[in-house]
Amino acid sequence: MKAISVRAPWSYFIMCGGKDIENRGLRFPRTQRGRVLIQQSKWWKEDEIRYDVDIALDIQEKATGVRQGLAWGNLRSWCGCILGSVEIVDYVEESNSPWFVGDLGIVMRNPIALPKILPYKGMLGFFNVPDELIVWE
Repeated sequence: MKAISVRAPWSYFIMCGGKDIENRGLRFPRTQRGRVLIQQSKWWKEDEIRYDVDIALDIQEKATGVRQGLAWGNLRSWCGCILGSVEIVDYVEESNSPWFVGDLGIVMRNPIALPKILPYKGMLGFFNVPDELIVWE
């Protein structure tokens, strides 16, 4: 199965907070469609992540009318792990979604969290994860 690595806290908001677009640069490949795994990168700079959490919570409130809490300990422990999957349905250069802030938006829907996160090293772009490692039950 294909996977994409996403920094915290954005990976959390894709899986748990209604984030429907992942932002990338225009050179990012646009060929992948269908269900892909979401891997939270190992990158961690706490001051930058706290700043991004505040931005994400503001966007979430604008999008849904609800400002959800965030389990900070979980966010840190999920670094370097596969959290679940989403469906990629489109790539856009314009969007009304409040989550769209970049040059290219990967439109995602239907997140499904893994019952138990899976430690797995991420890579740039889309990368392969052996099917037998993913346990959905």
